[in-house]
Amino acid sequence: MLIDTHSHIYEPEFDADREQALERCHEAEVELIMLPAIDSESYERMFALARQYPTFALPMMGLHPTSVNENPHWQRDLEVVEQYLQQPPEGILRFWGVGEIGLDLYWSSDYREQQIEAFKAQVEMSLKYNLPIVVHTRNAWAEMVETMESFAGRGVRGIFHAFSDNFESYERLKKCGDFLFGIGGVVTFKKNKLAPVVEQMALTDIVLETDCPYLTPAPHRGERNESSYVKYICAKIAEIKNTDYQIVAEQTTINAKRIFNL
Repeated sequence: MLIDTHSHIYEPEFDADREQALERCHEAEVELIMLPAIDSESYERMFALARQYPTFALPMMGLHPTSVNENPHWQRDLEVVEQYLQQPPEGILRFWGVGEIGLDLYWSSDYREQQIEAFKAQVEMSLKYNLPIVVHTRNAWAEMVETMESFAGRGVRGIFHAFSDNFESYERLKKCGDFLFGIGGVVTFKKNKLAPVVEQMALTDIVLETDCPYLTPAPHRGERNESSYVKYICAKIAEIKNTDYQIVAEQTTINAKRIFNL
């Protein structure tokens, strides 16, 4: 069985065939999908899916870094995040992580300080509520490593979603807490710098993810991604590490269940 640790299958891209996409998950032996939050504009969509499939689609709560940009109300939005963590909405038993949070300087670096402040505040929430964090990083790995090193020794745990940096960053981030690394579709691309890093990583440090509808793996690159495609990522990691598909499936599932306390 597989776990997709990062799925936005509640997004509008799936409105026409969400039920069929979920059925394909079962056919691909996907046992669970974890739903990272984005911001207040999409929370209700995520809640609706989690209510419909309470034992299969497990929600998280957080404010995405790009939702801080050009948002004069981002601090108020953080208060909403904490309110939900304190008291989940009706029909939601609990949240399983604080995410998707992090740093993203790809579109603009003008909001760097605000993003760092929002990220740190949500890491503090994860400690307060004893939850793992799920961390988005884009064009900000140096800032992310520096920020996480400021939390070293405090018991932070979680997943670096869509990990794409070098082996040195992997080793430095491991020292900051109990962390796993989400590997997604990028590792299947013909030309990628991630495969040699994955080859060196311990399998006990890896979880599988799709980030659907984004970052579609080969052989479906260029199409909409979906959670059932996590099987292609599992197969590619098995190829890179010269081991069996089932070994990767079992170990990454064990890793995900441990970090989310499933």
